[in-house]
Amino acid sequence: MERHETERLTSVQLAAMRRSLSNGRGALTRRSLLRASGMGALALGGISTLGACGIPPAGRTEGSAASDDHSAKEKEVHFSNWTEYMDVAEDEKSRPTLQAFTERTGIKVKYTEDINDNVEFFGKIKPQLAAGQNTGRDLICVTDWLAARIIRLGWAQKLDHANLPHAFANVSAQFRTPDWDPGRAYSFPWTGIPAVIAYNKKATGGRKVDSVTQLLDDPKLKGRVSFLSEMRDTVGMTLLDQGKDPGKFSDADFDGAIGRLQKAVDKKQIRRFTGNDYTADLSKGDIAACVAWAGDIIQLQADNPDIEYAIPAAGYITSSDNLLVPAQARHKTNAEKLIDYYYEPPVAAQLAAYINYVCPVDGVREELAEIDESMASNTLILPDKEMAAKSRSFRSLSTKEETAYEEKFAKLIGA
Repeated sequence: MERHETERLTSVQLAAMRRSLSNGRGALTRRSLLRASGMGALALGGISTLGACGIPPAGRTEGSAASDDHSAKEKEVHFSNWTEYMDVAEDEKSRPTLQAFTERTGIKVKYTEDINDNVEFFGKIKPQLAAGQNTGRDLICVTDWLAARIIRLGWAQKLDHANLPHAFANVSAQFRTPDWDPGRAYSFPWTGIPAVIAYNKKATGGRKVDSVTQLLDDPKLKGRVSFLSEMRDTVGMTLLDQGKDPGKFSDADFDGAIGRLQKAVDKKQIRRFTGNDYTADLSKGDIAACVAWAGDIIQLQADNPDIEYAIPAAGYITSSDNLLVPAQARHKTNAEKLIDYYYEPPVAAQLAAYINYVCPVDGVREELAEIDESMASNTLILPDKEMAAKSRSFRSLSTKEETAYEEKFAKLIGA
Protein backbone atom coordinates (compact mmCIF):
# COMPACT_ATOMS: atom_id res chain seq x y z
CA MET A 1 0.00 0.00 0.00
CA GLU A 2 1.24 3.45 -0.86
CA ARG A 3 2.41 5.42 2.15
CA HIS A 4 0.84 8.83 2.67
CA GLU A 5 2.23 11.99 4.14
CA THR A 6 -0.07 13.59 6.66
CA GLU A 7 -0.71 17.33 6.39
CA ARG A 8 -2.72 18.68 9.29
CA LEU A 9 -4.41 22.04 9.30
CA THR A 10 -3.58 24.31 12.20
CA SER A 11 -6.29 26.05 14.20
CA VAL A 12 -5.36 29.28 12.41
CA GLN A 13 -5.82 27.69 8.99
CA LEU A 14 -9.15 26.16 9.94
CA ALA A 15 -10.35 29.50 11.30
CA ALA A 16 -9.41 31.25 8.08
CA MET A 17 -11.24 28.62 6.06
CA ARG A 18 -14.38 28.91 8.17
CA ARG A 19 -14.20 32.70 7.82
CA SER A 20 -14.17 32.39 4.04
CA LEU A 21 -17.07 29.95 4.05
CA SER A 22 -19.19 31.95 6.50
CA ASN A 23 -18.88 35.49 5.14
CA GLY A 24 -16.18 35.52 2.47
CA ARG A 25 -16.26 34.28 -1.10
CA GLY A 26 -17.10 30.78 0.05
CA ALA A 27 -20.45 32.03 1.33
CA LEU A 28 -21.49 33.80 -1.84
CA THR A 29 -23.57 32.73 -4.80
CA ARG A 30 -22.11 32.48 -8.30
CA ARG A 31 -23.88 35.67 -9.33
CA SER A 32 -22.33 37.47 -6.37
CA LEU A 33 -18.85 36.23 -7.24
CA LEU A 34 -18.58 34.19 -4.08
CA ARG A 35 -16.43 31.20 -3.53
CA ALA A 36 -13.75 30.00 -1.21
CA SER A 37 -11.02 31.51 -3.32
CA GLY A 38 -8.09 32.33 -1.16
CA MET A 39 -7.37 29.38 1.06
CA GLY A 40 -4.19 28.33 -0.72
CA ALA A 41 -2.51 25.37 0.89
CA LEU A 42 -5.39 25.06 3.36
CA ALA A 43 -7.92 23.20 1.33
CA LEU A 44 -7.02 19.55 1.59
CA GLY A 45 -10.63 18.37 1.79
CA GLY A 46 -13.80 19.06 3.77
CA ILE A 47 -13.29 21.00 6.99
CA SER A 48 -14.54 18.22 9.21
CA THR A 49 -12.15 15.65 7.73
CA LEU A 50 -9.12 17.64 6.70
CA GLY A 51 -7.22 17.73 9.94
CA ALA A 52 -6.70 13.99 10.20
CA CYS A 53 -6.66 12.89 6.56
CA GLY A 54 -3.46 11.66 4.99
CA ILE A 55 -2.51 13.00 1.57
CA PRO A 56 -0.18 11.47 -0.96
CA PRO A 57 3.06 13.44 -1.13
CA ALA A 58 3.46 16.14 -3.75
CA GLY A 59 6.22 14.13 -5.37
CA ARG A 60 3.85 11.73 -7.13
CA THR A 61 4.81 11.05 -10.72
CA GLU A 62 2.94 12.45 -13.66
CA GLY A 63 2.23 8.91 -14.82
CA SER A 64 -0.03 8.30 -11.84
CA ALA A 65 -2.46 10.86 -13.25
CA ALA A 66 -2.69 9.37 -16.73
CA SER A 67 -5.41 6.94 -17.77
CA ASP A 68 -6.62 5.07 -20.82
CA ASP A 69 -8.48 7.50 -23.04
CA HIS A 70 -11.84 6.17 -24.23
CA SER A 71 -12.78 9.34 -26.12
CA ALA A 72 -12.76 7.78 -29.58
CA LYS A 73 -15.27 5.06 -28.70
CA GLU A 74 -17.25 6.88 -26.02
CA LYS A 75 -18.48 10.19 -27.44
CA GLU A 76 -19.15 11.84 -24.10
CA VAL A 77 -17.58 14.15 -21.53
CA HIS A 78 -18.55 14.68 -17.87
CA PHE A 79 -18.15 18.32 -16.77
CA SER A 80 -18.52 19.54 -13.15
CA ASN A 81 -18.95 23.29 -12.68
CA TRP A 82 -20.30 25.97 -10.35
CA THR A 83 -23.95 26.98 -10.38
CA GLU A 84 -24.95 29.80 -12.76
CA TYR A 85 -21.60 29.52 -14.53
CA MET A 86 -22.96 28.48 -17.93
CA ASP A 87 -25.27 30.18 -20.41
CA VAL A 88 -28.92 29.12 -20.29
CA ALA A 89 -31.61 29.67 -22.93
CA GLU A 90 -34.76 31.69 -22.28
CA ASP A 91 -36.64 28.48 -21.58
CA GLU A 92 -34.24 28.03 -18.62
CA LYS A 93 -33.74 24.42 -19.63
CA SER A 94 -31.30 24.15 -22.52
CA ARG A 95 -27.69 25.37 -22.55
CA PRO A 96 -27.03 26.84 -26.01
CA THR A 97 -23.24 26.63 -26.15
CA LEU A 98 -23.14 23.08 -24.81
CA GLN A 99 -25.87 22.05 -27.21
CA ALA A 100 -23.99 23.59 -30.15
CA PHE A 101 -20.83 21.73 -29.10
CA THR A 102 -22.67 18.41 -29.16
CA GLU A 103 -24.26 19.17 -32.52
CA ARG A 104 -20.86 19.99 -34.01
CA THR A 105 -18.78 17.19 -32.52
CA GLY A 106 -21.23 14.45 -31.64
CA ILE A 107 -19.83 14.51 -28.10
CA LYS A 108 -22.57 14.50 -25.49
CA VAL A 109 -21.87 16.65 -22.42
CA LYS A 110 -23.07 15.49 -19.03
CA TYR A 111 -23.05 18.85 -17.30
CA THR A 112 -23.39 18.92 -13.51
CA GLU A 113 -23.59 21.99 -11.24
CA ASP A 114 -22.15 20.24 -8.21
CA ILE A 115 -19.52 22.74 -7.06
CA ASN A 116 -20.72 25.06 -4.32
CA ASP A 117 -17.34 25.87 -2.82
CA ASN A 118 -13.83 24.59 -3.39
CA VAL A 119 -13.33 22.98 0.00
CA GLU A 120 -16.55 20.99 -0.12
CA PHE A 121 -15.96 19.85 -3.71
CA PHE A 122 -12.39 18.76 -3.01
CA GLY A 123 -13.72 16.74 -0.10
CA LYS A 124 -15.94 14.87 -2.56
CA ILE A 125 -13.26 13.93 -5.08
CA LYS A 126 -10.17 13.60 -2.85
CA PRO A 127 -10.74 9.97 -1.80
CA GLN A 128 -10.88 8.78 -5.41
CA LEU A 129 -7.94 10.91 -6.46
CA ALA A 130 -5.84 9.68 -3.55
CA ALA A 131 -6.71 6.07 -4.36
CA GLY A 132 -5.87 6.49 -8.04
CA GLN A 133 -9.51 6.01 -9.07
CA ASN A 134 -11.71 7.74 -11.64
CA THR A 135 -13.79 10.51 -10.05
CA GLY A 136 -16.48 10.14 -12.70
CA ARG A 137 -15.57 13.57 -14.03
CA ASP A 138 -13.57 14.43 -17.14
CA LEU A 139 -13.45 18.18 -16.57
CA ILE A 140 -13.66 20.26 -13.40
CA CYS A 141 -13.60 24.01 -12.69
CA VAL A 142 -11.82 25.09 -9.50
CA THR A 143 -10.23 28.26 -8.15
CA ASP A 144 -6.52 28.87 -8.66
CA TRP A 145 -5.32 27.84 -5.19
CA LEU A 146 -7.08 24.47 -5.46
CA ALA A 147 -5.97 23.99 -9.06
CA ALA A 148 -2.40 24.54 -7.87
CA ARG A 149 -2.73 21.91 -5.13
CA ILE A 150 -4.32 19.31 -7.42
CA ILE A 151 -1.54 19.79 -9.96
CA ARG A 152 1.16 19.66 -7.28
CA LEU A 153 -0.23 16.41 -5.90
CA GLY A 154 -0.10 14.82 -9.35
CA TRP A 155 -3.87 14.53 -9.60
CA ALA A 156 -4.36 16.41 -12.89
CA GLN A 157 -3.57 15.11 -16.36
CA LYS A 158 -1.13 17.04 -18.52
CA LEU A 159 -2.97 18.59 -21.45
CA ASP A 160 -2.13 17.92 -25.09
CA HIS A 161 -1.83 21.37 -26.64
CA ALA A 162 -2.25 19.82 -30.08
CA ASN A 163 -5.92 19.40 -29.11
CA LEU A 164 -6.10 22.99 -27.83
CA PRO A 165 -5.15 25.29 -30.73
CA HIS A 166 -7.70 28.01 -29.89
CA ALA A 167 -7.01 27.87 -26.16
CA PHE A 168 -3.25 28.07 -26.57
CA ALA A 169 -3.50 30.92 -29.08
CA ASN A 170 -6.26 32.95 -27.43
CA VAL A 171 -5.66 32.79 -23.67
CA SER A 172 -5.11 36.36 -22.52
CA ALA A 173 -1.59 37.35 -21.52
CA GLN A 174 -2.58 38.11 -17.92
CA PHE A 175 -3.69 34.47 -17.46
CA ARG A 176 -1.04 32.73 -19.54
CA THR A 177 1.72 31.97 -17.01
CA PRO A 178 0.53 31.52 -13.41
CA ASP A 179 3.35 30.49 -11.08
CA TRP A 180 1.51 27.27 -10.21
CA ASP A 181 1.09 26.18 -13.87
CA PRO A 182 3.62 27.93 -16.12
CA GLY A 183 2.63 27.78 -19.77
CA ARG A 184 -0.74 26.29 -18.85
CA ALA A 185 0.48 22.69 -19.05
CA TYR A 186 -2.39 21.36 -16.92
CA SER A 187 -5.10 24.02 -16.88
CA PHE A 188 -6.87 26.83 -18.71
CA PRO A 189 -8.85 29.64 -17.06
CA TRP A 190 -12.63 29.72 -17.20
CA THR A 191 -12.98 33.23 -15.74
CA GLY A 192 -11.01 35.92 -13.94
CA ILE A 193 -12.01 37.50 -10.61
CA PRO A 194 -10.59 40.99 -9.95
CA ALA A 195 -10.46 42.80 -6.62
CA VAL A 196 -10.61 46.56 -7.29
CA ILE A 197 -11.69 49.75 -5.52
CA ALA A 198 -15.37 50.68 -5.38
CA TYR A 199 -16.90 53.86 -4.01
CA ASN A 200 -20.24 55.59 -3.62
CA LYS A 201 -19.78 58.99 -5.25
CA LYS A 202 -22.70 60.44 -3.31
CA ALA A 203 -21.03 59.40 -0.05
CA THR A 204 -17.66 60.82 -1.16
CA GLY A 205 -19.18 64.13 -2.20
CA GLY A 206 -18.43 63.42 -5.83
CA ARG A 207 -14.74 62.72 -5.23
CA LYS A 208 -13.05 59.82 -6.98
CA VAL A 209 -11.30 57.20 -4.85
CA ASP A 210 -8.70 55.31 -6.84
CA SER A 211 -5.92 54.13 -4.52
CA VAL A 212 -5.34 52.09 -1.40
CA THR A 213 -3.44 55.08 -0.03
CA GLN A 214 -6.67 57.09 -0.13
CA LEU A 215 -8.54 54.32 1.62
CA LEU A 216 -5.93 54.17 4.37
CA ASP A 217 -5.05 57.85 4.79
CA ASP A 218 -7.77 60.20 3.53
CA PRO A 219 -9.29 61.83 6.64
CA LYS A 220 -12.51 62.54 4.74
CA LEU A 221 -13.06 58.79 4.49
CA LYS A 222 -12.29 58.03 8.14
CA GLY A 223 -14.59 55.39 9.56
CA ARG A 224 -16.24 54.76 6.19
CA VAL A 225 -13.73 52.39 4.61
CA SER A 226 -13.78 48.60 4.42
CA PHE A 227 -11.35 45.96 3.23
CA LEU A 228 -12.05 42.33 2.44
CA SER A 229 -11.72 39.50 4.95
CA GLU A 230 -9.91 37.44 2.28
CA MET A 231 -6.21 37.73 3.06
CA ARG A 232 -4.92 37.53 -0.51
CA ASP A 233 -7.14 40.33 -1.75
CA THR A 234 -6.56 42.77 1.11
CA VAL A 235 -2.86 42.16 1.62
CA GLY A 236 -2.25 41.83 -2.11
CA MET A 237 -3.81 45.22 -2.83
CA THR A 238 -1.81 46.79 0.01
CA LEU A 239 1.44 45.26 -1.24
CA LEU A 240 0.82 46.75 -4.66
CA ASP A 241 0.16 50.16 -3.13
CA GLN A 242 3.52 49.89 -1.38
CA GLY A 243 5.30 49.14 -4.63
CA LYS A 244 5.71 45.42 -3.91
CA ASP A 245 4.91 42.55 -6.27
CA PRO A 246 2.31 40.15 -4.76
CA GLY A 247 3.82 37.44 -6.93
CA LYS A 248 7.31 37.76 -5.42
CA PHE A 249 7.02 39.31 -1.96
CA SER A 250 9.08 38.35 1.10
CA ASP A 251 8.10 37.82 4.74
CA ALA A 252 9.29 41.36 5.45
CA ASP A 253 7.08 42.72 2.66
CA PHE A 254 4.07 40.88 4.07
CA ASP A 255 4.76 42.22 7.55
CA GLY A 256 5.06 45.73 6.11
CA ALA A 257 1.63 45.44 4.51
CA ILE A 258 0.09 44.15 7.74
CA GLY A 259 1.70 47.02 9.64
CA ARG A 260 0.30 49.57 7.21
CA LEU A 261 -3.19 48.15 7.59
CA GLN A 262 -2.81 47.99 11.38
CA LYS A 263 -2.09 51.71 11.54
CA ALA A 264 -5.34 52.38 9.69
CA VAL A 265 -7.20 50.12 12.10
CA ASP A 266 -5.66 51.84 15.13
CA LYS A 267 -6.67 55.30 13.95
CA LYS A 268 -10.16 53.98 13.07
CA GLN A 269 -9.78 54.77 9.37
CA ILE A 270 -11.02 51.28 8.52
CA ARG A 271 -14.60 50.64 9.59
CA ARG A 272 -14.33 46.88 9.26
CA PHE A 273 -13.13 43.89 7.24
CA THR A 274 -15.97 42.25 5.36
CA GLY A 275 -17.10 39.43 3.17
CA ASN A 276 -19.81 40.13 0.63
CA ASP A 277 -21.81 42.06 3.21
CA TYR A 278 -20.02 45.28 2.20
CA THR A 279 -22.41 45.59 -0.75
CA ALA A 280 -25.41 46.79 1.24
CA ASP A 281 -23.37 49.34 3.22
CA LEU A 282 -21.70 50.64 0.06
CA SER A 283 -25.01 51.07 -1.71
CA LYS A 284 -26.49 52.93 1.28
CA GLY A 285 -23.38 55.09 1.69
CA ASP A 286 -22.49 53.86 5.18
CA ILE A 287 -19.27 52.71 3.54
CA ALA A 288 -17.97 55.40 1.21
CA ALA A 289 -15.18 53.38 -0.40
CA CYS A 290 -13.74 49.88 -0.20
CA VAL A 291 -11.84 47.04 -1.80
CA ALA A 292 -14.49 45.08 -3.69
CA TRP A 293 -15.01 42.13 -6.02
CA ALA A 294 -15.71 43.17 -9.60
CA GLY A 295 -18.71 40.88 -10.06
CA ASP A 296 -20.48 42.61 -7.18
CA ILE A 297 -19.85 46.01 -8.72
CA ILE A 298 -21.57 45.10 -11.98
CA GLN A 299 -24.67 44.11 -10.03
CA LEU A 300 -24.58 47.14 -7.71
CA GLN A 301 -24.27 49.57 -10.61
CA ALA A 302 -27.41 48.12 -12.18
CA ASP A 303 -29.36 49.23 -9.10
CA ASN A 304 -27.46 52.32 -7.95
CA PRO A 305 -25.99 54.91 -10.36
CA ASP A 306 -23.82 56.33 -7.56
CA ILE A 307 -21.61 53.24 -7.44
CA GLU A 308 -18.31 53.66 -9.27
CA TYR A 309 -15.10 51.68 -9.43
CA ALA A 310 -11.46 52.46 -10.03
CA ILE A 311 -8.37 50.53 -11.02
CA PRO A 312 -5.44 51.78 -8.90
CA ALA A 313 -2.40 52.97 -10.80
CA ALA A 314 -0.40 50.56 -8.63
CA GLY A 315 -2.40 47.60 -9.95
CA TYR A 316 -5.03 45.19 -8.67
CA ILE A 317 -5.32 41.53 -7.65
CA THR A 318 -6.90 38.93 -9.92
CA SER A 319 -7.64 35.31 -9.09
CA SER A 320 -9.19 32.81 -11.49
CA ASP A 321 -11.35 29.72 -11.84
CA ASN A 322 -9.70 27.05 -13.98
CA LEU A 323 -10.49 23.96 -16.05
CA LEU A 324 -8.56 20.75 -15.29
CA VAL A 325 -8.80 17.11 -16.38
CA PRO A 326 -8.63 14.97 -13.20
CA ALA A 327 -6.41 11.91 -12.90
CA GLN A 328 -7.92 8.73 -14.34
CA ALA A 329 -10.60 10.62 -16.32
CA ARG A 330 -11.89 8.37 -19.14
CA HIS A 331 -12.42 11.05 -21.79
CA LYS A 332 -9.38 13.33 -21.77
CA THR A 333 -9.40 14.16 -25.50
CA ASN A 334 -13.11 14.97 -25.41
CA ALA A 335 -12.49 17.24 -22.42
CA GLU A 336 -9.68 18.99 -24.30
CA LYS A 337 -12.01 19.54 -27.27
CA LEU A 338 -14.56 21.13 -24.93
CA ILE A 339 -11.92 23.42 -23.37
CA ASP A 340 -10.77 24.48 -26.81
CA TYR A 341 -14.34 25.12 -27.94
CA TYR A 342 -14.81 27.72 -25.20
CA TYR A 343 -11.72 29.55 -26.45
CA GLU A 344 -13.29 30.23 -29.83
CA PRO A 345 -14.19 33.96 -29.66
CA PRO A 346 -17.87 33.62 -30.72
CA VAL A 347 -18.45 30.96 -28.07
CA ALA A 348 -16.47 32.82 -25.40
CA ALA A 349 -18.51 35.96 -26.10
CA GLN A 350 -21.79 34.10 -25.70
CA LEU A 351 -20.63 32.72 -22.36
CA ALA A 352 -19.31 36.09 -21.12
CA ALA A 353 -22.60 37.79 -22.04
CA TYR A 354 -24.42 35.45 -19.71
CA ILE A 355 -22.12 35.08 -16.69
CA ASN A 356 -20.59 38.61 -16.62
CA TYR A 357 -17.15 37.66 -15.30
CA VAL A 358 -13.78 38.59 -16.74
CA CYS A 359 -13.36 36.72 -20.00
CA PRO A 360 -9.85 35.20 -20.33
CA VAL A 361 -10.14 34.87 -24.12
CA ASP A 362 -8.54 37.36 -26.50
CA GLY A 363 -10.44 38.48 -29.59
CA VAL A 364 -14.00 38.47 -28.21
CA ARG A 365 -14.74 42.19 -28.15
CA GLU A 366 -16.38 42.44 -31.56
CA GLU A 367 -18.32 39.25 -30.98
CA LEU A 368 -19.58 40.46 -27.60
CA ALA A 369 -20.50 43.88 -29.03
CA GLU A 370 -22.90 42.17 -31.42
CA ILE A 371 -24.63 40.67 -28.39
CA ASP A 372 -24.46 43.67 -26.03
CA GLU A 373 -22.39 46.78 -26.71
CA SER A 374 -22.39 47.84 -23.05
CA MET A 375 -20.82 44.55 -22.00
CA ALA A 376 -18.18 44.79 -24.70
CA SER A 377 -17.12 48.18 -23.35
CA ASN A 378 -17.20 47.11 -19.68
CA THR A 379 -13.61 46.57 -18.56
CA LEU A 380 -14.77 44.46 -15.63
CA ILE A 381 -15.77 41.87 -18.24
CA LEU A 382 -13.23 42.61 -20.98
CA PRO A 383 -10.21 44.41 -19.49
CA ASP A 384 -8.53 46.70 -22.00
CA LYS A 385 -4.77 46.48 -22.48
CA GLU A 386 -4.09 49.16 -19.89
CA MET A 387 -6.20 47.43 -17.25
CA ALA A 388 -4.91 43.94 -18.04
CA ALA A 389 -1.34 45.19 -17.68
CA LYS A 390 -2.12 46.19 -14.09
CA SER A 391 -3.42 42.77 -13.09
CA ARG A 392 -1.34 40.84 -10.57
CA SER A 393 -1.76 37.48 -8.86
CA PHE A 394 -0.93 36.57 -5.27
CA ARG A 395 1.87 34.01 -5.30
CA SER A 396 1.48 30.41 -4.19
CA LEU A 397 2.21 29.80 -0.51
CA SER A 398 3.79 26.93 1.34
CA THR A 399 1.89 25.42 4.26
CA LYS A 400 4.32 27.10 6.66
CA GLU A 401 3.78 30.49 5.03
CA GLU A 402 0.02 29.98 4.97
CA THR A 403 -0.06 29.31 8.70
CA ALA A 404 2.12 32.30 9.59
CA TYR A 405 0.38 34.74 7.26
CA GLU A 406 -3.15 33.74 8.21
CA GLU A 407 -2.29 34.05 11.89
CA LYS A 408 -1.05 37.60 11.40
CA PHE A 409 -4.02 38.50 9.23
CA ALA A 410 -6.50 37.04 11.71
CA LYS A 411 -4.99 39.18 14.46
CA LEU A 412 -5.28 42.25 12.24
CA ILE A 413 -8.96 41.81 11.44
CA GLY A 414 -9.91 40.53 14.90
CA ALA A 415 -11.02 37.12 13.67
